[in-house]
Amino acid sequence: MLTIPNRVDVMNRLGRALADSTRSRILLSLLEKPGYPAQLARDLGLTRTNVSNHLACLRGCGIVASEVEGRQTRYEIADPHLAAALVALVDVTLAVDNSVPCIDVSCTVPGCCTPKENP
Repeated sequence: MLTIPNRVDVMNRLGRALADSTRSRILLSLLEKPGYPAQLARDLGLTRTNVSNHLACLRGCGIVASEVEGRQTRYEIADPHLAAALVALVDVTLAVDNSVPCIDVSCTVPGCCTPKENP
């Protein structure tokens, strides 16, 4: 079981990973499919060095994992549960906009998807 200090450390690592727009772009790309530094650099319009530095940060935060494949290194989200949590986090953050309807047709969160009363 994670203690409060452990949970704080996890939250700090996640916050650090998501605090940079380049790392967020890399993560969104890796949520779609595993990637290689050179390919990510091309797709995102970044230098390979820049991408490699951000991938090292994400790996150090425990968000991505790497696998050596011959002369290349493949990166992916470290765990499928983490990938699902990141997708859910983005979806929830988007759903906070009250002018946008809930995207989950099976949503059971009280107050979500119900019209707001005008004061």
